[in-house]
Amino acid sequence: MKLSKLNLSNVVAIGHSDGYLQLLLDLGNELEFVEIPAPIEAFEGLQHLNDVVAEQIQIEEQLDPIAMLPVSSSMVNTLGYDEDNQILQVEFHNGAIYQYSEVDEDTWEDFCQAESVGRFYNEEIKGKYNSQRF
Repeated sequence: MKLSKLNLSNVVAIGHSDGYLQLLLDLGNELEFVEIPAPIEAFEGLQHLNDVVAEQIQIEEQLDPIAMLPVSSSMVNTLGYDEDNQILQVEFHNGAIYQYSEVDEDTWEDFCQAESVGRFYNEEIKGKYNSQRF
């Protein structure tokens, strides 16, 4: 498999017709229409990518900004805490983000100092606080 870095920020619209992937590109001062021979699956893949990105943006817009700290864990990417609202936010390696309400500051501090983030999460957080997945 060959991987390439992509920047699709200038793609305005996509389409597919008669075996061609159609792209409308914003070049800054003009729009350019490009057709590339490609199967319908290429178009469907780009549509799916757009849906994934849109969903992630929607998730991020729903979340109040909480400063996140990277952690060394086999299951957790980052942890954050909003002390004013007592909200603990956990982002897992699989991309799931959970917010736990009514988490006191002592629990947050213990979590940050835990020898094993995963063990602390399973024993002290999971199932013990109201949570919402984003």
